Amino acid sequence: MRDIWGNVDEYFISSLHQQDRVLEHVLQANHEAGLPAIDVSPTQGKFLYLLAKLKGAKRILEIGTLGGYSSIWMGRALPEDGKLVTLEYSQKHAEVARGNIKKAGLETKIEIMVGPALESLPMLKDKGYSSFDFIFIDADKSNNPHYLKWALAYSEPGTVIIGDNVVRNGRVADQKSEDVSVQGSRALIDLLAKENRMEATALQTVGSKGYDGFVMGIVK
Repeated sequence: MRDIWGNVDEYFISSLHQQDRVLEHVLQANHEAGLPAIDVSPTQGKFLYLLAKLKGAKRILEIGTLGGYSSIWMGRALPEDGKLVTLEYSQKHAEVARGNIKKAGLETKIEIMVGPALESLPMLKDKGYSSFDFIFIDADKSNNPHYLKWALAYSEPGTVIIGDNVVRNGRVADQKSEDVSVQGSRALIDLLAKENRMEATALQTVGSKGYDGFVMGIVK
């Protein structure tokens, strides 16, 4: 089935995406630097771009940068006065991302903060970021509930919050799973189920990245 999913992705990309040498360079640079191939797919990247466009986002927070592939997709959706702050644990990943972001011409719109996200998040207000209108959570899954709490702290009515990789090849439905990423995804869903400040849903996805999905909500 995965071959079919990948073929369908390629069909959509060839039909609906223009050739993008910058993003092709980003993926190649990530590969050459030895970064794990866990970026969002091109169709998922463009989906994030379109969601940010639909929202009219001016302030975007991303938790988990890797090589900056998703950062660039969302950064392209920003208006001239827009800003994206992305948090990355690894200094090596951040350096690769900086090069990629510069290649994309977005170095004035995208700021990378290096260090554990749970240490960087409390510092955002001191840096002048009181709230965001679009937040993408795509870091270590075990801390998903903590990231959601911080996302809500930096939200306002209408803020869009998206959490990636929550389906875990279907294992998210296994309440007995000992996988910390599955546990993190389940804890995120459980927290959302009790959260009266958001309306949320989750979608399963298939494609070149296999079987996974994301959760999406809007702050009331």
